Amino acid sequence: MIITRTPFRISLGGGGTDLPSYYARRGGFFVSGAVDKYVHVAVNPRFEEDSIRVSYSTTEIVDDASKLRHPLVREGLEAVGIKKGIEIVSVADAPAATGLGSSGSFCVGLLRALHAYLQEERTSQFVAEEACGIAMVRLKEPSGKQDEYVAAHGGVKAYEVDTDGEVKVIPLKLTTNCLAELEANVMMFYTGITRSSSSVLSKQQTAIEKDGALQKMDKIKEIGFRVRDALASGDLTRFGELLDEHWKAKRGVTSAMSNDKIDRWYETAKKNGALGGKISGAGGGGFLMLYCENGRSKLRAAMAKEGLVEHRFHFEPEGSKVIYNV
Repeated sequence: MIITRTPFRISLGGGGTDLPSYYARRGGFFVSGAVDKYVHVAVNPRFEEDSIRVSYSTTEIVDDASKLRHPLVREGLEAVGIKKGIEIVSVADAPAATGLGSSGSFCVGLLRALHAYLQEERTSQFVAEEACGIAMVRLKEPSGKQDEYVAAHGGVKAYEVDTDGEVKVIPLKLTTNCLAELEANVMMFYTGITRSSSSVLSKQQTAIEKDGALQKMDKIKEIGFRVRDALASGDLTRFGELLDEHWKAKRGVTSAMSNDKIDRWYETAKKNGALGGKISGAGGGGFLMLYCENGRSKLRAAMAKEGLVEHRFHFEPEGSKVIYNV
């Protein structure tokens, strides 16, 4: 049996510039951090060698991989050349559609497990790009590069995407104190709203093709550069202020990024000590990430009054890896 552990992620700046509708024209840049919320994928030879069993929120048993309903498992098995004789089970620390990059993390963890099952050595860069290919090419999802690359590489890093889609991974040398302060001051509140990231990203891709939205994404990329500089220099107050700038810029790309309820929560947070924040992932729901240096208890109480549940986290320095192989 082989088990992989793959982290989810939170976007810290430049999100959306990893979409091909943008990076193919301007090149992308984003800063993101892996967190200690994981998806575990277990792979084992199946006793009934003429079938496949896949267990996630439901269970499928089929006689050929091509018949699987789960698109990522179906295409992942096709990509590595496995047709039958295998069992796959996945368990996640957070539900899908909450903006933590769960689909990308699952695909990376699945591919990491399948390559280990086949006794194939694969780099993090290879697995990240392979997972992107499954989502963007095989399944034609309106997705980008962020989720898969952060899941594969881990840590808090910057990523450059050239116009051909090639991704360069740039480690950020945060001090221990800076990282600890960042973890303490970034507060994650679950909104209870789940949404299709594909739907939001599709609208965003369409908006980017218009010159006005393209210029707004230029602004978001520029904020991403400033987020990198603020984190690298340990200026976390500036980081919080940049989140507020990012919020305003991202709201202008498409109306699907937020709604009246989320806007009210954000304004409440600003009145109760938050310097800035963002909705995780594509937007429209999931987690509301807020940065607060002073008065976190007051902010926590204000959000609780709105019905939002806080979930604590730590940054995860490692990317997807095999944790059990027997």
